[in-house]
Amino acid sequence: MVVGVCRLRLALHGVFSLKEKRGIMKRIIARARNSFPVAIAEVAENDQLRSAAIGFSVVGNDGAYVNSVLDKVIDCIEDLCLAEIIDQHIELISL
Repeated sequence: MVVGVCRLRLALHGVFSLKEKRGIMKRIIARARNSFPVAIAEVAENDQLRSAAIGFSVVGNDGAYVNSVLDKVIDCIEDLCLAEIIDQHIELISL
């Protein structure tokens, strides 16, 4: 079993309220959940107006598959153009 974990730090440009930030984060998280077999959530910087951190994970039998899904989720988030990815950390854990 292979567990893939990714943490992304996002910059949110042109956001002027926490309500607006929550809306953007909900759209990003919903799109990832609906498109890929991942568990995803906002994990830090909840009260920061122009930055956010999300974490997501996927489990599979093959490390290449798990890594591929993580990469596809990152690409999907970039393609939404709602936030800029400023940092990413990927870890694959074999159990």
